Amino acid sequence: MATDKKVLMRGLKYLFGALPLFGIGPVVMHSSFKNQDHPLFIPVFGLGAITCLVGMWLMFMGLRTVISSMFDGER
Repeated sequence: MATDKKVLMRGLKYLFGALPLFGIGPVVMHSSFKNQDHPLFIPVFGLGAITCLVGMWLMFMGLRTVISSMFDGER
């Protein structure tokens, strides 16, 4: 079986895009927890949660694409 290089590179782009989000999301959430009495607590916390969720989604898509490039011939 040969690895599809184009699909592998697309999967690696997803994975490398997820890495900064895994660092930024928790930092933003921690910052919002330190300022719970501030009026923008909820929007900042929501932004951090969305950032974490997007990072998890990108990681899932990246892993799925990389595995697909190695084992599937059709994707």
